[in-house]
Amino acid sequence: MAEETSQVASNERGARRKLVGRVVNDTSNPGRAKQTVVVEVVRRFRNPFYGKYVKKRKRYHAHDPREEFRTRDLVEIQACRPRSKTKRWEVVRLLDRPPEV
Repeated sequence: MAEETSQVASNERGARRKLVGRVVNDTSNPGRAKQTVVVEVVRRFRNPFYGKYVKKRKRYHAHDPREEFRTRDLVEIQACRPRSKTKRWEVVRLLDRPPEV
């Protein structure tokens, strides 16, 4: 019984925070930050007083080592060690890529 509780606690302890968002800037221009994408995460929450649903958005700088993600891609990001002044997230996987126009 004691082994089961310690194993469950160790699984929860190592879990990293994950978010889903859309790439809004892939910084593919020369001279800009390489291996970095800007991911916008949109959250909806209910206003406690009025009861109205409100959208809140926040942008995260995420590490993209292979430079494979492009603007408008839906991706999952995960918290990681600080890689630069603003970069504390890394792209885990691609969820959806819209068709090219």
